[in-house]
Amino acid sequence: MDRPENARAVPLDPELGAVLAASGGLAREPLTLGNLAERQAADAAVRPRPPLPELAGDGAFTVEEVRVPGPPGGPGVTLVHARPAGARGALPLLYYMHGGGLVMGNARSVLPRVLASWAGPLGIAVVSVAYRLAPAARYPAAVEDCRAGLEWVAAHAGRLGVDADRIVIGGKSAGGGLAAALALLLRDRGGPRALGQLLLSPMLDDRPTRDGDGDGSGSARRQDSARLQDGVDTLDRITGATVWQAYLGGAYGSGDVEPYAAPARAADLSGLPPAYLDVGAAELFRDEGVAYAERLWRAGGAAELHVWPGAYHGFDTLAPGAALSRAATAARTEWLRRTLDAGGRP
Repeated sequence: MDRPENARAVPLDPELGAVLAASGGLAREPLTLGNLAERQAADAAVRPRPPLPELAGDGAFTVEEVRVPGPPGGPGVTLVHARPAGARGALPLLYYMHGGGLVMGNARSVLPRVLASWAGPLGIAVVSVAYRLAPAARYPAAVEDCRAGLEWVAAHAGRLGVDADRIVIGGKSAGGGLAAALALLLRDRGGPRALGQLLLSPMLDDRPTRDGDGDGSGSARRQDSARLQDGVDTLDRITGATVWQAYLGGAYGSGDVEPYAAPARAADLSGLPPAYLDVGAAELFRDEGVAYAERLWRAGGAAELHVWPGAYHGFDTLAPGAALSRAATAARTEWLRRTLDAGGRP
């Protein structure tokens, strides 16, 4: 662990630390290109993929899975659409991208938490995207799948019963990075308008060092949290490098990586939807998330930033009942409520 001189790791919140210790969360071998295929197969075998009737929650939600046209030259994209049962009219929509480092995860496994946290309490619809995974499908497959899915949703809003003018894009970890990338792609190349971007512990930067945060300043800035929290966080630096290599292939570490792959590389963050960013103070992604919020502010954008003290990557998933997890869920919910309410005003 290459920690900066005179710098210290942020200790874990005691409640979160106890849950992590009980789970054996730091005992897992890092992900490498050599063990990636084996780990992907193991993850696919054990990660929940709830059937649609289970996601419906005893009739609380109506749920359907649809296969829609994918990006030009690519396969179709599967979307899982859910809305509170009995809801009438066109609902606001959270268009959500799952985590898993761009190499694991599925569109269904995240839905129970998303539906319980937001769809039910806020009375909104949710669409979860089954984008293609690396390294079988490298950049730009995942973000282009997400874009194609969103374009289909906006074009078929009436069929789905959603309001195409009240869409928030979001995700956690790799999904948060994809949401940020999608916002950039829609701004630059056109597409549906998003009211906001919900970026939860987003995976934004493939570089272990950054040259001026992509803003042209030329000043080198290290991601100290990636070094300091290695061995403390649930995510380790080897795994982080591996998933970026899997996604970017030969472009990894070069100057040829586009901002739609790694949003922190964007030279211009102006003209983007309002953002909610949250990270744990004890996670590897802390500094890149904070830097992204700062750059959004400098570009004149709106960003709400939360840094949860002593929280590791995925803390709210591993310890959903912990005080910090409940506070994080409440803050995200309130931001969603305010953002969607503001979008509905004339």
